[in-house]
Amino acid sequence: MRNRFNLQQLQILEAGLIGIFFIQAVRLLIGLLYSRFASAALVSALDPASIDRTIPGIVEPSTLTSEVSFLVYMLALPLLSILLGRVRWLMLVGVVTVAIGRALLVVDSPISETMAAALVLGGGLLYLAMLIRSRAQILPYFFIVGFGADQIFRAFGNTLDPSMLPDYLGIQLILSLIAIILSFITISRGLRRDDESALSEDFGLLTILGGIGLGGLLFLQLTLLALPNAVAGRAGVDYTTFVPFILAATLLPLIPPVRALARNFISTFDGALRGWLWILIAALLIVAGTRFQGPIGGAALVSAQFFVSMTWWWLVRPQAEKERNFSGLWLILSAVIMAVLILGDSFTYEYAFVRNLAPELSSLNSIIPPLFRGFRGMGLGLLLFAIFLVALPMSQVQRRIPWKGGTLPQTVAAIIVVAAASVGAAYAARPPLIAGVRNVDNIRVGTYNIHAGFNEFFEYDLEEIARTIERSGANVVLLQEVENGRVTSFGVDQELWLARRLGMDTRFFPTNEGLQGLAVLSNVEIVFDEGRLLTSMGNQTGLQRVQVRPDAGVVTLYNTWLGLLLETPSGPTLEEQEQDQERQLNEAFSIISTDHPGGNLGRIVIGGTFNNTPTSPLIQKMRDIGFVDPLAGLPLEISGTLWRTGLRARLDYLWIRPPLLATRAGVIDSQASDHRMVVIELQISRANP
Repeated sequence: MRNRFNLQQLQILEAGLIGIFFIQAVRLLIGLLYSRFASAALVSALDPASIDRTIPGIVEPSTLTSEVSFLVYMLALPLLSILLGRVRWLMLVGVVTVAIGRALLVVDSPISETMAAALVLGGGLLYLAMLIRSRAQILPYFFIVGFGADQIFRAFGNTLDPSMLPDYLGIQLILSLIAIILSFITISRGLRRDDESALSEDFGLLTILGGIGLGGLLFLQLTLLALPNAVAGRAGVDYTTFVPFILAATLLPLIPPVRALARNFISTFDGALRGWLWILIAALLIVAGTRFQGPIGGAALVSAQFFVSMTWWWLVRPQAEKERNFSGLWLILSAVIMAVLILGDSFTYEYAFVRNLAPELSSLNSIIPPLFRGFRGMGLGLLLFAIFLVALPMSQVQRRIPWKGGTLPQTVAAIIVVAAASVGAAYAARPPLIAGVRNVDNIRVGTYNIHAGFNEFFEYDLEEIARTIERSGANVVLLQEVENGRVTSFGVDQELWLARRLGMDTRFFPTNEGLQGLAVLSNVEIVFDEGRLLTSMGNQTGLQRVQVRPDAGVVTLYNTWLGLLLETPSGPTLEEQEQDQERQLNEAFSIISTDHPGGNLGRIVIGGTFNNTPTSPLIQKMRDIGFVDPLAGLPLEISGTLWRTGLRARLDYLWIRPPLLATRAGVIDSQASDHRMVVIELQISRANP
């Protein structure tokens, strides 16, 4: 028994390490595929001679084709378990593949990040297939430890995973080597145990329903429940407060008495209803968490994470004697289902950017584009559909409840792990002290459309965006196209990361699914903030209001991102889109009038991406009501803010009016986004509070 217990501990440690590598690589792979597909599509649409090859992120379509082909080959790796599943050493092949691929993600090598992440994905799926076949009871630890460790890393990195940075290489090489050594030891010792002919819960089977459920589970964890900043965005709560609670909810199922309590609870219900009941509770909690803002919503999503994290034990069942094991095939199915759900999730944000298909597929233009545009507002619907998929394997298990208790040492060890991890994450996520700017004669205000952290060719570089803001010397920055937990932007809370990197305070106003919107960074004290949605034909947008106190009075800033003007054969006309912009601007004026009764606007700045040129009627309307554009009259080479290959335009503005006075104004030269940052210096000392 002692040898068996020691072996199980080593197996859990091994599975946890591989789980960490797997989750980190999958998160990275999703963002890489999104950015590289977008870059290749852009490159194929441009004249090759017009592309500046010094811009980071350029992906040739042929390169993308090679990477996708390699990804497909890696996805097929778990099929080896069907042919060679009785060869236990095949598990070591999976471990070595994962360990090498994970190391390649942080080392400078000829292999692209996409291929390295695909290597981890394929090796991880092969490892899972073998884990299910011979160590099925260890499977939940793979995912729970993996997602828990991912949260800890992100807490230390202010929601960005620091283990993907070059400085982490030494640690990663050590961890990869430890994983390989552990695998060699556990396989060698495991071979001395009983063979696979006897029926045992160690020898598991993933059914087709289990594969479907796994796909839904991964989607829920990657896009929302295992990402504290996504929970904070959806529920409108403080990120720092909820980091330890989400982590605790993820890890609590590791404690044997918790599983025993859950077993006692669910055993009181009929076997045919148990699975549906458990998932129904989780579904209701997700609905409450995404519909109620504040602590109630946050607590509901924390509880939902606990219920969902408990379901890892229900994915597999014991394999009957002489029963064929197709777990490897159903693992591929789970990856496909996860990918389809993530694709749908991406269109809940990008429905407004859907274009018609290529001429050779034009016959589908009446079906496919309207379908993708119809994902607007469907974020909750996708989450509930994923929950339904998770219920499928649970609903098929009626005579067996896989939650089991454990020994006292196991309980004590698990409690220590959960408590230490939660306290450590809370410490890592704590906000820094901000030295605010006070009693000054001048402040600098900027507006910057950060394009979700991507440059023109979808190279993701938040550090370069931070350096751009740093160079500007801005005290207050209005940000547009900000994301705080989307899976396609690597799950990073961009405004929080930028604020902590720059030593500034931050306020975020979500306009789309709680994770996309407007933000304000400031090292001047923020005394008030709110936001309101604007009627939007295309991408949903809004108006954010923030007040800062640089002296005895306040400066009021309004931040917005008006609708886009896009030429689409089957979409709204340019005239209709301009009318949409005008309607949004009128709504903004109405909100501002309500905020300032009597017409006394005081010290006010209106900024953001107006998505129209200085000569347009929309921009003229701002001048007509008395607002001043400090960059007015400057040539496009100096004042242009949208910089793309073959295109220069002025779309971003900062508007002021007396008593504020702009003493300097300019545009910061940077390729970190496809927009450039506008900065003005405001003299406020002689302005009336």
